Amino acid sequence: MIKKTFTPKAEDIQKKYYVIDAKDKILGRIATRAAAILRGKHKVTFAPHMDTGDMVIIVNAEKFRVTGKKLTDKKYQTYSGYPAGRKVTSLESLLARRPTQALRLAVNRMIPKGALGNKIRTRLRVYAGDKHPHEAQQPILLEI
Repeated sequence: MIKKTFTPKAEDIQKKYYVIDAKDKILGRIATRAAAILRGKHKVTFAPHMDTGDMVIIVNAEKFRVTGKKLTDKKYQTYSGYPAGRKVTSLESLLARRPTQALRLAVNRMIPKGALGNKIRTRLRVYAGDKHPHEAQQPILLEI
């Protein structure tokens, strides 16, 4: 008997909302857990070619921790496309300017590139405070 590979159908996929409180949690641990949930790897029905993931809401994004000297040594770089258009920013200055951006970048860089990854990235919501406007969806609190 030949076994067929299981592929979930779009109507079979159940979407849920999860809340992660980033207060006093390590940046990488938050990002890996959020990326896995966004992709749907925690589900039995995971398929790498389909969007089976759930919605992730991260609150208290400015209160995460990093280990070692990452606040001063970790660098984020952007490039404008022009000669000498490279800009390098440390994690410390990025947090001072845009507190949610470091967490958003960490999660987004763990998601595959391409059309499916772009669709997955739209389900990540990051908030600096402890309030979010998604209470009507009855999100499930995740412990990390």
